[in-house]
Amino acid sequence: MDFRKAVATKVSDITDLDLETVNRLVEIPPQDDMGDYAFPCFSLAKTMHKAPNMIAAELATNPSLAAPWISRVEAKGPYLNFFVDRGEYVREVLSEVLKDGLTYGQSSEGEGKTIIIEYSSPNIAKPFHVGHAFTTILGHSLARIYEKLGYKVVRMNHLGDYGTQFGKLITAYRLWGDEEALEANAITELLRIYVKFHEEEKNDPSLTTSARENFKKLEDGCEDEVKLWKRFRDLSLKEFQILYDRMGVSFDNYNGESYYSPLIPEIVDMLREKGLLEESEGAQVVKLDDKKLPPCIILKSDGTTIYASRDLASAKYRYDTYHFDKNIYVVGLPQALHFQQVFAVLEKMGMPYAKNCEHVGFGLVKFQNMKFSTREGNIVTLEDLLNESVAKTYEIIKANAETRNSGMSDEELHEIAEKVGLGAVIYTYVKAGRERDIVFSWDTMLDFEGDTAPYLIYTYARTKSILQKALASGISPVASGSDLLTKLSGDEEFACAKMIADLPDAIRKASASNEPFMVSRAVSQIARAFNRFYNNCSILSGDDEEIKVARLALCQCVCDCIELGTYLLGISVVDQM
Repeated sequence: MDFRKAVATKVSDITDLDLETVNRLVEIPPQDDMGDYAFPCFSLAKTMHKAPNMIAAELATNPSLAAPWISRVEAKGPYLNFFVDRGEYVREVLSEVLKDGLTYGQSSEGEGKTIIIEYSSPNIAKPFHVGHAFTTILGHSLARIYEKLGYKVVRMNHLGDYGTQFGKLITAYRLWGDEEALEANAITELLRIYVKFHEEEKNDPSLTTSARENFKKLEDGCEDEVKLWKRFRDLSLKEFQILYDRMGVSFDNYNGESYYSPLIPEIVDMLREKGLLEESEGAQVVKLDDKKLPPCIILKSDGTTIYASRDLASAKYRYDTYHFDKNIYVVGLPQALHFQQVFAVLEKMGMPYAKNCEHVGFGLVKFQNMKFSTREGNIVTLEDLLNESVAKTYEIIKANAETRNSGMSDEELHEIAEKVGLGAVIYTYVKAGRERDIVFSWDTMLDFEGDTAPYLIYTYARTKSILQKALASGISPVASGSDLLTKLSGDEEFACAKMIADLPDAIRKASASNEPFMVSRAVSQIARAFNRFYNNCSILSGDDEEIKVARLALCQCVCDCIELGTYLLGISVVDQM
């Protein structure tokens, strides 16, 4: 039951406001003594010709507001405050979770709609660094969130497998490449020669000319250059796939920039036919003065393509292939202008899908006193970050296991450390608004009592342990709909139920704003509320068997919600720690 909507329905039935408007206006009061839901009466003043406080007082006495789940309705100033019956509220909320399990919060709002999400998109022949992790983790989470709401999601990995950097790599490989090193560790060797190219280029302009010529040959389909490029691409993808498999990330489409190069002539012809293409300093551009944007370059002066021309071709391909309802690009904020230009060109071309393309930007990834530059070779790879997180996690849980004499094997500890360590990294990217910069701190990431994945996973394991202990004693949680759930009317139990009830709305808000942190915040609040309940209320001890089995049902609901929420974020849970 959606209590917020139920309150809105009550208000809508006795006023001239439609349900959608009332539902939007209903608030959650900042203090418990102000009720559980509140409706501000300001919007009724014009039609009812009364002061808002008088309207609130009048509505509070309306018998139509009565319901078994409402304990009382009060007017406080201009607000109509609703107090729910705690027992009935808890029964309704927990019954829904007990019935639905991990499908709790699922909806059909996206039924029949297709969403394309472009994310990860690493550059071929370059290391997968911590910056690439942001788009990978964010996009992976958004894909799961949209699927939860019934959308058909097409995951696209728009590989950076084209452009002038490949002319540089081809030149560099022919001059300094080590065949044995390339076979042993392709990314490391390709990074080495790429960095060397930029060092040597500073004093040798002929290298720049050679790189441009080689990229032109690549675009023209010359056999030797294409063969080298394809080899760089295949070796890079093989290494990337190891990381994707480790993180549980998958894609439906790996079309990189190179795939769209043959489709660009059609885009160029369309722009010419519509009179949009103009020459500027030898380049072919679309002017966007009316959009207050700089010109969008389509072809450079030497006739080669750039990111914009390939993105225009890819957008058309995606619509022609998938007929998307939304086309999302999970790409860093520095590329905001680029996407504004691309979307503006699509609009000027009269493409009906232009309005359905959306750039979902995100901030920077930082370590203290460190900046990243592939050209300088100054990077932190995601693999190194994950390995270090897992290693540090292993030491923490091993020490805890020895203190508790848990009896877990070293293999079990390593399996747990892998999930918790990866979760710690992933959660760091999704625990706050995506546009905020991330500054990594091991003390913060691996704090088992902070706003972290280890805290969430530990809470899940603790709760799972309670349920397993009860089951071993022959005690099971009550079933969905049981009247015994109404006994859970204490402050901590009610607070848990309220946080659980908010999760479906958080999932919807996460999709509406493309912000996974809406989910991470909701799950974190459930875990906090449960631990307060755990510390203040007896679960398995005591003589009241009815309270015991009802509280076990609350534990089951918390388990399901944490597992569901962490799954949407791309994090795995463990049953013991």
